[in-house]
Amino acid sequence: MSTTERAGRKEWIALGVLALPLLLVSMDVSVLYFAVPFVSADLGVSATEQLWIFDIYGFVLAGLLITMGSLGDRIGRRRLLLFGAVAFGLASVAAAYAQTPEQLIAARAILGIGGATLMPSTLALIRNMFHDPAQRSKAIAFWSAVMLGGISLGPVLGGFLLEHFWWGSVFLINTPAMVLLLILAPLLLPEFKTPDAGRFDLIGSALSLAAVLPVIWGIKELAAHGASALPVVAIVAGVVFGALFVQRQRTASYPMIELGMFRSRVFSGSLAANTIGTLAMVGNAIFMTQYLQLVLGLSPFKAALWALAPTVVVGGAAPVAAILARRVDRAYVIGGAFVLAASGFVVLTQVGPDSPLALILVGSGLLAAGLVMVMSLVTEAVVGSVAPERAGSASAVMETCSEFGGALGIAILGSIGTAAYRADLPSDVAAPIREGLPSATAVAAQLPGPAAEAVLATARHAFTHSLNVVAIVGALLLLATAVAATLTLRGLTPVESPTDEVQPVA
Repeated sequence: MSTTERAGRKEWIALGVLALPLLLVSMDVSVLYFAVPFVSADLGVSATEQLWIFDIYGFVLAGLLITMGSLGDRIGRRRLLLFGAVAFGLASVAAAYAQTPEQLIAARAILGIGGATLMPSTLALIRNMFHDPAQRSKAIAFWSAVMLGGISLGPVLGGFLLEHFWWGSVFLINTPAMVLLLILAPLLLPEFKTPDAGRFDLIGSALSLAAVLPVIWGIKELAAHGASALPVVAIVAGVVFGALFVQRQRTASYPMIELGMFRSRVFSGSLAANTIGTLAMVGNAIFMTQYLQLVLGLSPFKAALWALAPTVVVGGAAPVAAILARRVDRAYVIGGAFVLAASGFVVLTQVGPDSPLALILVGSGLLAAGLVMVMSLVTEAVVGSVAPERAGSASAVMETCSEFGGALGIAILGSIGTAAYRADLPSDVAAPIREGLPSATAVAAQLPGPAAEAVLATARHAFTHSLNVVAIVGALLLLATAVAATLTLRGLTPVESPTDEVQPVA
């Protein structure tokens, strides 16, 4: 198939079909935010079980992305997508009707398996359907907007459902969409797989899982509970398994990942930019959520609605980036987008306890708009810099980097914020108040009026100080990344394979 062949109406309709699983997988990251109190009351969930209900989905998804990307290259992207839809739909029903915490944790783990099949499959199929660079750029801009929209929409939809139905409804909404995908995908989506891919590498798959899971778990544990031996050991073990995985890919007859991809500055530079962008976005989300609820006093549902407001503007950022990248060197667009995102952090340095709501919305909106532009362009660069038969594994690597970026955002920016919060508090405040704004708010709820107001005022001032410090660090990080990305990617374009050959399967 020629690289100049343009997609027609069927491919654009098929892109809409691919948006279904992508929207649901991204929503499932955040849809549980409001449901946990209801789940805890109904199932008697302990604090440890609550953490696993939250985290098991992301852990399993992150650990299996590389495996599923490689598997899709071998058995076919559409086939893997359909397997994932079945698993995701059935696991959603199991989660909705779980009778014990253990059942819910197991269902969330299966949802993670399904999500790991769906995410790289959608992006790889876009690479296979859209061979014209301009069309592919638009398609990936849409993909990026849907991904961001799902993450932002999750809390709002969850809050709405919980006001009208029981907690299981936040899972049950997945099933009709997955049934629709199972009907439409065979009709509209072509099948593609790598020719002569060889046997699936079970050893490599086990090594990738052993590398990714301990590192992400360790980073999150360090962020949540501070330095301790077990998370450090887990991270070191993950790094060791990562080195073994790389060695396996060098020597295996049929490697899961073609290591030669990383020699491309387009590929490696884009992965690095995507990781930093995700780090900044997730790190900011932690502080924005707490500010809206615990400083401004908004209800969780109202906070989610206001947090959704900037996405109305942000939704147009990815298409704008695609248009600009066709007119000037994409490196300058990526660098400019990082500067735009950094300007959002600059606005957030001015947020105080009594600031108007508009200030944090403008700052977060600028940050999100810039980062969505970055992620759209680097995603297109990653999938465009590899041959179509490698699209699945390349997409999986990019998604894995995003998971690492999110974990680092919580760990690095979260830890900086915690240190700044504690440094701003008087030395004689009670230990629970020093734990963070949520703990201080809980303490204040047990105190009489004047004392409660004094505790809240002190804690809110310290929290906004920590937000300002994190914003300064974030702005400097994004400005440095803007320079590095511009210099690294300048003059480079995604390299198409000589024939852009794909293997459609009837």
